[in-house]
Amino acid sequence: MEYDVLIAPSLLSADFSSIKDGIALIEKAGGDWIHFDVMDGQFVPNITFGPKMIADARPHSKKIFDVHLMINTPEQFVSHFAEAGADYITIHLESTVHVHRTLEYISSLGKKAGITIVPSTPVSLLEEVLPVVELVLIMSVNPGFGGQKFIPGSLGKLAFLKEIREKKGYNFRIEVDGGVNENTYREIIDAGADVLVMGSAFFSSKDPAGDLEEIRRYKK
Repeated sequence: MEYDVLIAPSLLSADFSSIKDGIALIEKAGGDWIHFDVMDGQFVPNITFGPKMIADARPHSKKIFDVHLMINTPEQFVSHFAEAGADYITIHLESTVHVHRTLEYISSLGKKAGITIVPSTPVSLLEEVLPVVELVLIMSVNPGFGGQKFIPGSLGKLAFLKEIREKKGYNFRIEVDGGVNENTYREIIDAGADVLVMGSAFFSSKDPAGDLEEIRRYKK
């Protein structure tokens, strides 16, 4: 199955004092999804926002809300993010013992379940949960802060996921977050990614709409 390349600008790099303007920019530029990086200051060394941000943002866009939980014990919070308006809810393999149970719980709430790993975690450890997810996110930087450089070793993880998806007939999308920009997107797409999270590269661009169109032309 061939997947279109989708682009999910991350509000982590937007001006938090004017999130509505950040959403409007994503809408105007033609972003496909809106990515929300939720951090608790424990699982990662930064604090961002909680369910209220998603709830407050929801009336301003009908786009897919792609919520990435970089938090400990996510099973305690997924229902709140579901109620707030998340469409995809992605949890970390490293964040809870009962990963499979939490993924099934997300699905039971009518949301699309996603799984992700930090750069130091082998991608092969995801095999047991791949049948129950609709999104696999590869962190290509160490999570916590935007503007970091892409870790080249992430490309092998993307290729692994693409191969196993084709071999097993799974239907999850492959997403990449970290260091996605005009210098890296080609090799990321070639390796197998079909959802690109863009943060600082999107919000610091002089022509974000043009950048997104260029990425889409490359896939074609």
